[in-house]
Amino acid sequence: MEKKINDFVVFCLEIFKLKYNLSGKKVYNLFDKYKVFDYLEEGYDMLHTQGEEWLINDIKEFLKIRHYNIEKEEG
Repeated sequence: MEKKINDFVVFCLEIFKLKYNLSGKKVYNLFDKYKVFDYLEEGYDMLHTQGEEWLINDIKEFLKIRHYNIEKEEG
């Protein structure tokens, strides 16, 4: 089960990186700082059943609640 969760977390990092055209290091640091990794691991049972766009939007909202606006990274 741990491998499935790790694969899912990496998948989320990659789709988020591609969506916002960020480096892997930038997204890793962002996810680490704002506890996105914990959220994805703890919510795996429900989250892994969702599609890419839903996951990206959910992570974006998760960050927004923690006062980080990813939209500032765009452009």
